[in-house]
Amino acid sequence: MRHTENERIELRLLKEAIFHKYGYDFRNYAEASIKRRVMAFLKETRIESISMLQHRVLYDASLFKHLLAGLSINVTEMFRDPGFYASIRKYVIPILRELPFFKLWHAGCSTGMEVYSMAIILEEEGLSEKARIYATDFDETVLQKARDGIFPLEHAREYTANYQKAGGLASFSDYFTAKYEHAIFKSSLKKNVVFADHNLASDGVFGEMNLIFCRNVLIYFNKDLQNRVFKLFYESLADDGFLCLGAKESIRYSRYSDAFADVAPKDKIYRKIENGPAAETPIRPYHDLS
Repeated sequence: MRHTENERIELRLLKEAIFHKYGYDFRNYAEASIKRRVMAFLKETRIESISMLQHRVLYDASLFKHLLAGLSINVTEMFRDPGFYASIRKYVIPILRELPFFKLWHAGCSTGMEVYSMAIILEEEGLSEKARIYATDFDETVLQKARDGIFPLEHAREYTANYQKAGGLASFSDYFTAKYEHAIFKSSLKKNVVFADHNLASDGVFGEMNLIFCRNVLIYFNKDLQNRVFKLFYESLADDGFLCLGAKESIRYSRYSDAFADVAPKDKIYRKIENGPAAETPIRPYHDLS
């Protein structure tokens, strides 16, 4: 019992040290998830305790960068949950088609597989030219991988199956070039994509988005941080804008439940209610994205 209590204190101090030294805020991430990743890192690096790790990362930026990679959540794939993308085509694309110009935000985009998935859909639907996609993550390493648009060729068969189940209108191989053991997405898919650093735990509003994706990220946050992020999304969406969450996530039971209507509940697609409940204290804008 005492050992567990000490580890909880050590973990809290580690998160405080990371925040004050490097500005990354893990203080409201789900404790079990962070602890599991920290303990795996200790085993990998053969560092004896969380307290020793705290001391080391304060004085060794390269070790912190290594730790940051371990704390980041980077599970992603092309057309993940194909039924979700089929619902995007059915319920969201017709609304976007009516707009003269629209903006999408992939929050916590990781290596960008879902960004390219949506870029393919927009191209197939003839909407690429009037779209601007913002792809953000707090981890510069994975953000660079997203910019590069390269994935291991060994995943091509799995991604092709997902693409077909998601209602793909062409051949998935049309969208990449195979080179050695990797596949490179064609450059036109990221022509209207802006990759940028953004931390959901601490950064501000991306204004007037028509569609926000944040899938399989919120499950790693505690309730307070989830509510903070829902507030951020509410203020970042244009009226009647869409919010898309992961299969195990929901806006329901949050403080912002009444601010969103169901579009495809099974696929966790919601729509902001015009003149819905206003935030008590608005979150400051991140920066001008117009």
